[in-house]
Amino acid sequence: MTQDFLTLTRGRYSCRNYVARDIEPEKLNYVMECVRMAPSAVNRQPWMFRVVKDGDTLQKLQQCYNRDWFKSAPMCVVASKLTDQQWVRSDGKPHGDIDVAIAVEHLCLAATEQGLATCWVCNFDVDLCRKAMALPVGEEPVVLIPIGYAADQPTEKKRKAITEISTEI
Repeated sequence: MTQDFLTLTRGRYSCRNYVARDIEPEKLNYVMECVRMAPSAVNRQPWMFRVVKDGDTLQKLQQCYNRDWFKSAPMCVVASKLTDQQWVRSDGKPHGDIDVAIAVEHLCLAATEQGLATCWVCNFDVDLCRKAMALPVGEEPVVLIPIGYAADQPTEKKRKAITEISTEI
């Protein structure tokens, strides 16, 4: 049964406890296809999404954000920007972070649709992540996304009223 978009967005939350269960390959492929279809500035797709499932690599990655709940996820996606491929606006503003963020939210919403849970992790040790993942020069990790089946339940979201975030001119 397909969810309407508002129901889907209300169902997505930052999961901080995962079940020790593998994700079915078809679900992961679906999620990554949704990432591939994400828009980006000048359609450059200046990103690399590394799906980390290998136990040793996952353990190294978990040291970049040393939290027990983070370690409960059966896999993690490292979303990086490719700095030499990002579009730069005429005033000098690079759009790589924005493009990666759009693609990551495609990942999170697609995962939610597939019955999976995710969480944005931006406060991690970037240098340690580069080393753990042996990232090449020009590839900068932007966000870590643990992904799996939730072992917790979402709590009520606190959001501003629409009148606080939107105005008509």
